[in-house]
Amino acid sequence: MKHILFVCLGNICRSPSAEAVLNTLIERNRFENDFQCDSAGTAAYHAGEPADFRMKQFAKKRGYNLTSISRPFDSKLDFDRFDYIIGMDRQNVQDLKAMARHENDRKKIFKMTDFCFNQKYDSVPDPYYGGDAAFELVLDILEDACEGLIRKLRSE
Repeated sequence: MKHILFVCLGNICRSPSAEAVLNTLIERNRFENDFQCDSAGTAAYHAGEPADFRMKQFAKKRGYNLTSISRPFDSKLDFDRFDYIIGMDRQNVQDLKAMARHENDRKKIFKMTDFCFNQKYDSVPDPYYGGDAAFELVLDILEDACEGLIRKLRSE
């Protein structure tokens, strides 16, 4: 079984959405025995809180249920527990690499948009201070990237 961890700054918008999108794909394709995912934040600003209510609303319109509770990334446990650690933007990836204990940890770190195959974005932008279009864009990018991620994982 492959374990995937999605990481953004506060773990209330992008990474829980990526988790929900991938979980939906896993269920839809009956890959529950193949893949498992979770999400975390590089900062503990929102630890113990549910996903942002706006993100939950936009995700629900597309059939995704954001149920995760925010937690900070734990370098002592998460690098050992997960096969893929996927940051939403360049800064998340840099922060994760700074927490890596050795080269094997660094090899597990990817950027979410590395898996996109339809859209060409450099990162998943943080929608927190944006309007409706920002939340929709996040979901567009995550749907594309999660499809690409599933393809990559299935090919391994």
